[in-house]
Amino acid sequence: METLDKATLLDRYTEIRKVTMELIEPLEPEDFIIQANADVSPPKWHIAHTTWFFERMILKEFKPAYEEFNAEFDFLFNSYYNTIGPYQPRHERGVLSRPTVGEIIAYRHYVDGQIHELLSETESSDVQKKLAQLIHMGLQHEQQHQELILMDVKYNFFVNPLFPTYLQSAEPQASERKPAAFVEFEGGLVEIGHRGEGFAFDNESPRHKVWLEPFQLATVPVTNGEYLEFIEAGGYEQPEHWLSDGWGVVKKNNWKAPLYWLKNEQGAWSIFTLGGVKNLNPHEPVSHVSFYEADAFSRWKGKRLPTEAEWEHASHGIAIEGNTMEQELYHPSAARGEMNEATLSKMFGDVWEWTSSAYASYPGSKLLEGALGEYNAKFMSNQMILRGGSCATPASHIRSTYRNFFPPDKRWQFGGFRLADDQT
Repeated sequence: METLDKATLLDRYTEIRKVTMELIEPLEPEDFIIQANADVSPPKWHIAHTTWFFERMILKEFKPAYEEFNAEFDFLFNSYYNTIGPYQPRHERGVLSRPTVGEIIAYRHYVDGQIHELLSETESSDVQKKLAQLIHMGLQHEQQHQELILMDVKYNFFVNPLFPTYLQSAEPQASERKPAAFVEFEGGLVEIGHRGEGFAFDNESPRHKVWLEPFQLATVPVTNGEYLEFIEAGGYEQPEHWLSDGWGVVKKNNWKAPLYWLKNEQGAWSIFTLGGVKNLNPHEPVSHVSFYEADAFSRWKGKRLPTEAEWEHASHGIAIEGNTMEQELYHPSAARGEMNEATLSKMFGDVWEWTSSAYASYPGSKLLEGALGEYNAKFMSNQMILRGGSCATPASHIRSTYRNFFPPDKRWQFGGFRLADDQT
């Protein structure tokens, strides 16, 4: 775990909390309460819940005689911690017109002040170390919700027939590129998992050995243009490409294309983005596809999705940089033409990449103590792993060992994929 002096830790706390408030600046008051389906949450809930996390997990545990801003917030803004107590049902977060946005912002300021005060008053080195660990976790948690704010606002705006614009961003270059090549890896006995330096969630540890057969991985993610070929070839009408559960989801929901794709009467495709409706760029990584769609496309191409161990092993030594939240595109960008076709690119940023691995604990992993033991492990059922980060992920939140996870039918996250295959 990274250790920082008080001043540096408070600076990091202030900066990350500030980013959340900057993300909500483009929103109007009416936008803060919308919850278009059970998967998304209103922006108002996100900015309250991230504050509740610091209050409940830190202030109420470590600050003597701490006075809650509002005792009822413990019910309203607990997300899913059953060991803490009952909470507002997830699908009913959007029915809360009160507390107001102003009250919640006041709540944020109150908790921020209390965190600063707590750190300033704490002298015990053991307590300082524990506080630093919890604040690091709270900030990583806040960064997860920064991406969720962008994901959820995008979905909430998409169901509005006016297709509102969150923020006009720079238009990504429509540069062309040659078809993806494949990089070969020898496999063998390798290690994956967090090495111990810096922050990591409990599900990234312990580091352990896995055996990999020789494999190859595409140099870039699958693009809109490549995915369009699958659509035009009848991919959504051919059950032989689909897992049984996936085919059932496709038929039930009448899927014909990725989420946010729009087709006009003339047959031309466009795509809804946080910057408004734009022409579909065939050279951008395809995004907002489910695991089922990624898997079906891979089968159609005669390839497969990589395992998470293959993905992590392949990413070793690659710089963690790319099209992340800081670029403020909030949309995948096309690969530059000058990229080396013999090396992996766009591994970080742009889109989270689906793998073929189910979300499960690593050998020898241990739960965190107390309520935080519910943070990750309780979701290790019926979820699939994604790797790499997206155009809505803060750069400092991305790690090669980071294990994102979603149910296989979910599409509102910035999820894409790259192809893998066995060596021939």
